[in-house]
Amino acid sequence: MSLLVALSISISVLGGIATWAFLSAWSGPVLIWAAFVAWGCFYHSGGDEAALKNTIVGNLFGVICAWVAAVIILSIPMAATLTLPVWAGLVVGGTVFVVVMAAHIPAFSVIPASVYGYASTFAFLLQTPKALSLEALTTANLGNALLIIPISMIVGAAFGFASAKVGGMLVKSEPEAA
Repeated sequence: MSLLVALSISISVLGGIATWAFLSAWSGPVLIWAAFVAWGCFYHSGGDEAALKNTIVGNLFGVICAWVAAVIILSIPMAATLTLPVWAGLVVGGTVFVVVMAAHIPAFSVIPASVYGYASTFAFLLQTPKALSLEALTTANLGNALLIIPISMIVGAAFGFASAKVGGMLVKSEPEAA
């Protein structure tokens, strides 16, 4: 069996299991869409052990940078003076600069992984109005983007890693031609 067919089988089966688990057993504490973003990031980063590390580290770094941006936007009252779009744009621009410049550090060198974490954090914050407050951003519960997004993305990266391993086993399990 080709690697593409093996991966198609493993990703679809594990994707179905993940969907069932996220929508039933884990309903609420894990965001399926953030997990799938990290799963895709795992493959985008190479689909191997190094990709797992790069995905998790990069995603977490992006989440932290986006969380810091949200805290700055909400805690420094420049929106009243500059307008929210201008203030938020300046803060996001500054923190994204940090995300990209951090690629000089080997642990943060996979820029897309950090961007996926950053984007997933703001996706959660902007789709979940109750999550976009200083109180929500500084409370230790699963309504805090700094907790729910990393948990979801780590689970997704783990599913990516598992799907790669299963796909590899399916390729190796095919009998060789005589």
